[in-house]
Amino acid sequence: MTAAAFERIYSIIKKLRSPEGCPWDREQTPRSLRSALIEESYECIEAINEDDAEHIKEELGDVFLVVTMLTYMFEEDGVFSAASVFESLAEKLIRRHPHVFGGAHVKDSDEVLVNWARIKIEEEGRAPKDSVLDDIPQALPPLERSFKLQKKAAKAGFDWPSLEGVFAKINEEFDEVRAELEKPSSPALEGELGDLLFSIVNLCRYLNVDPSVALQRTNTKFIERFRFVEKSMRGRGIPMTNENLAVMDQYWNEAKQCHSPEVLS
Repeated sequence: MTAAAFERIYSIIKKLRSPEGCPWDREQTPRSLRSALIEESYECIEAINEDDAEHIKEELGDVFLVVTMLTYMFEEDGVFSAASVFESLAEKLIRRHPHVFGGAHVKDSDEVLVNWARIKIEEEGRAPKDSVLDDIPQALPPLERSFKLQKKAAKAGFDWPSLEGVFAKINEEFDEVRAELEKPSSPALEGELGDLLFSIVNLCRYLNVDPSVALQRTNTKFIERFRFVEKSMRGRGIPMTNENLAVMDQYWNEAKQCHSPEVLS
């Protein structure tokens, strides 16, 4: 059933890319679909955060669409086939899980990751890079890349011994930002703000919180509360201006009480 469903999707994509297909689909290239891959992935993450099964199913379908179309593009050009992608993936999964498909034994997930890294080097001929940070893709969005860079560094032993050190670093970076604000048109302000953001991301990592997920949660919270303020201000015929900030702040506090604390706390 699954194989038949995939074959149907694949045949549809082949039709869309054919001379008798869709002009827009024919014009697409792997480069033009890069942003779509990122966007669909984020929309899928949002659906997972909402825990909405139907929405998740729809968004997973969109991710599969982009990935499958990308695969077919390379097959069209004779670079590699869809079958070779699946075969390579299957072989890698078996090779990197000797505790499942072989005679190896592991005591926990940490040891699984150690074996995974060792297999990449020893059995697959992947030479160690100059830095453990070289594995982090440069194309990642800055927030995600900061998070992954810090996780890699921490695994190498470069980490704070306690939470107090993390907070102390945040306070240090905050003070440096304040100091730059005392200077007229400080060229260093952007860098200091970056350092402050980086230290906040590090706090998230230290507390095992994904900063992207946390920020998305706050974005949703802000949107819901701001919409409540807009609706309330329109209901009273009061314009959304800085002069009416006190009224808007009152409605903002009402929004905090009215909406579910589980979602908007």
